[in-house]
Amino acid sequence: MASTSSQRKAAADSSKLGQKDIVSRLAEAGEDALQRLSDLPGGQRAVSAFNDLRNRVDELSKKVRGIDALEARVAKLEKEVATLKRGSSSRSPTRKSST
Repeated sequence: MASTSSQRKAAADSSKLGQKDIVSRLAEAGEDALQRLSDLPGGQRAVSAFNDLRNRVDELSKKVRGIDALEARVAKLEKEVATLKRGSSSRSPTRKSST
Protein backbone atom coordinates (compact mmCIF):
# COMPACT_ATOMS: atom_id res chain seq x y z
CA MET A 1 0.00 0.00 0.00
CA ALA A 2 2.88 2.36 0.64
CA SER A 3 3.90 2.17 -2.99
CA THR A 4 0.33 3.00 -4.09
CA SER A 5 0.20 6.15 -1.98
CA SER A 6 3.64 7.21 -3.17
CA GLN A 7 2.53 6.64 -6.76
CA ARG A 8 -0.56 8.77 -6.17
CA LYS A 9 1.58 11.50 -4.63
CA ALA A 10 3.98 11.42 -7.57
CA ALA A 11 1.07 11.60 -10.02
CA ALA A 12 -0.43 14.54 -8.12
CA ASP A 13 2.93 16.33 -8.10
CA SER A 14 3.37 15.84 -11.84
CA SER A 15 -0.21 17.00 -12.38
CA LYS A 16 0.53 20.16 -10.40
CA LEU A 17 3.64 20.76 -12.47
CA GLY A 18 1.61 20.29 -15.64
CA GLN A 19 -1.04 22.75 -14.43
CA LYS A 20 1.62 25.24 -13.41
CA ASP A 21 3.18 24.93 -16.85
CA ILE A 22 -0.20 25.47 -18.52
CA VAL A 23 -0.93 28.49 -16.35
CA SER A 24 2.44 30.05 -17.06
CA ARG A 25 2.02 29.39 -20.79
CA LEU A 26 -1.43 31.03 -20.73
CA ALA A 27 -0.05 34.01 -18.85
CA GLU A 28 2.73 34.41 -21.38
CA ALA A 29 0.26 34.10 -24.26
CA GLY A 30 -1.97 36.72 -22.65
CA GLU A 31 0.94 39.10 -22.26
CA ASP A 32 1.92 38.54 -25.89
CA ALA A 33 -1.65 39.15 -27.02
CA LEU A 34 -1.85 42.41 -25.07
CA GLN A 35 1.47 43.52 -26.54
CA ARG A 36 0.26 42.78 -30.08
CA LEU A 37 -3.05 44.49 -29.35
CA SER A 38 -1.32 47.66 -28.24
CA ASP A 39 0.73 47.65 -31.47
CA LEU A 40 -2.42 47.72 -33.63
CA PRO A 41 -3.91 51.04 -34.76
CA GLY A 42 -6.19 52.19 -31.97
CA GLY A 43 -4.97 49.30 -29.85
CA GLN A 44 -3.40 51.56 -27.25
CA ARG A 45 -6.79 53.19 -26.69
CA ALA A 46 -8.35 49.74 -26.29
CA VAL A 47 -5.71 48.70 -23.76
CA SER A 48 -6.18 51.90 -21.76
CA ALA A 49 -9.96 51.39 -21.88
CA PHE A 50 -9.52 47.86 -20.52
CA ASN A 51 -7.29 49.19 -17.74
CA ASP A 52 -9.85 51.87 -16.87
CA LEU A 53 -12.57 49.24 -16.83
CA ARG A 54 -10.50 47.06 -14.50
CA ASN A 55 -9.97 49.99 -12.12
CA ARG A 56 -13.68 50.84 -12.12
CA VAL A 57 -14.62 47.22 -11.45
CA ASP A 58 -12.15 47.15 -8.55
CA GLU A 59 -13.72 50.30 -7.07
CA LEU A 60 -17.21 48.91 -7.53
CA SER A 61 -16.31 45.62 -5.86
CA LYS A 62 -14.92 47.51 -2.85
CA LYS A 63 -18.17 49.44 -2.55
CA VAL A 64 -20.27 46.29 -2.89
CA ARG A 65 -18.28 44.58 -0.14
CA GLY A 66 -19.25 47.46 2.17
CA ILE A 67 -22.97 46.88 1.59
CA ASP A 68 -23.09 43.97 4.04
CA ALA A 69 -21.86 46.18 6.87
CA LEU A 70 -24.42 48.86 5.97
CA GLU A 71 -27.24 46.30 5.90
CA ALA A 72 -26.24 45.09 9.35
CA ARG A 73 -26.28 48.67 10.67
CA VAL A 74 -29.70 49.33 9.13
CA ALA A 75 -31.11 46.12 10.64
CA LYS A 76 -29.78 47.14 14.07
CA LEU A 77 -31.30 50.61 13.75
CA GLU A 78 -34.64 49.16 12.64
CA LYS A 79 -34.71 46.97 15.74
CA GLU A 80 -33.95 49.97 17.93
CA VAL A 81 -36.74 52.00 16.30
CA ALA A 82 -39.18 49.11 16.75
CA THR A 83 -38.20 48.89 20.42
CA LEU A 84 -38.70 52.61 20.89
CA LYS A 85 -42.11 52.48 19.19
CA ARG A 86 -43.24 49.63 21.45
CA GLY A 87 -42.06 51.55 24.50
CA SER A 88 -43.86 54.75 23.55
CA SER A 89 -47.14 53.05 22.64
CA SER A 90 -47.35 51.17 25.95
CA ARG A 91 -47.54 54.40 27.93
CA SER A 92 -49.96 56.68 26.29
CA PRO A 93 -49.97 60.21 27.68
CA THR A 94 -53.17 61.49 29.25
CA ARG A 95 -54.04 64.94 28.11
CA LYS A 96 -56.66 67.19 29.53
CA SER A 97 -58.64 69.21 27.16
CA SER A 98 -58.66 72.93 27.83
CA THR A 99 -62.28 73.71 27.05
